[in-house]
Amino acid sequence: MRILVIGGTRFIGVYLTRELVEAGHEVVLFNRGNHPAPVEGVAQITGDRTDEAQLQAGLAGESFDAIFDNTGRKLGDTQPLADLFKGKLKHFVYVSSAGVYQPSDQMPHCEGDALDPQSRHRGKFEAEDYLLKQGFPMTSVRPTYIYGPGNYNPIEAWFFDRLVRDRPIPIPGSGLQITQLGHCGDLAKAMVAILGNQNAVGEVYNISGDRYVTFDGLARACAIAVGKDPAQVQLVHYDPKALDLGKRKAFPLRSQHFFCSIGKALSELDWEPEFDLISGLQDSYEHDYLAGQQHQAEVDFSLDDQILATV
Repeated sequence: MRILVIGGTRFIGVYLTRELVEAGHEVVLFNRGNHPAPVEGVAQITGDRTDEAQLQAGLAGESFDAIFDNTGRKLGDTQPLADLFKGKLKHFVYVSSAGVYQPSDQMPHCEGDALDPQSRHRGKFEAEDYLLKQGFPMTSVRPTYIYGPGNYNPIEAWFFDRLVRDRPIPIPGSGLQITQLGHCGDLAKAMVAILGNQNAVGEVYNISGDRYVTFDGLARACAIAVGKDPAQVQLVHYDPKALDLGKRKAFPLRSQHFFCSIGKALSELDWEPEFDLISGLQDSYEHDYLAGQQHQAEVDFSLDDQILATV
């Protein structure tokens, strides 16, 4: 297939592009040109997707069998792209988010659960809805927290920063909040497994790791990944509501239960996660954190110190 990847040079797109090329597809990237293509020889069209004129100029003369939209955050991002290729595609794969689900007393989240109209990811499910109503042969993937080498969201690196410097790890609440991480390599493989699968058209799939973990458990898993004794890690719990932290982000995860069933993907796709949590964190630590010399970087722990001083 000839495939258009929106993005393609950061995190999800890097893994996805490599998987698609390895599978024998012709891949074309559309992005702002701020980073090189992750695979030599892959064509790259430069433009800003949020500028409809640039989108038209770059893509109006092109034809593709499938599109992966990795970077659409709201309907206004995706609609011009969809309108340009309406009736011309075999498959449109959209990267949504498990953050679209409405908080519930019953967990894990499943694909048919109610969506949260107040979610900051509202634009994601509005784009999903538009693609379906326009009759696109679309599939949506809803990852939970994505991690792995290349992660530009400080999730695992937040823990690594403190562990390698033997600092206490401040965790909001009891530390028993249950969450879920999925390795980006596994996400990319799931997306390739969806491509061209007619049974996946019109479907939504939660994609993540197959196990859940508490905040405290994640801290200890990160300790194992960096070669520390998890029993020796100092976890300090605090009440974030009792502190005036302003808009500063003191912890990298939302302080609530947040995890999804991936049973539908496991049963309907030729896919299963290859990374367990420990091996995935080790992959990130060795091939990104250490490789990028992040263990030697200056880190601002002033917010940590403010929290620790009150406990």
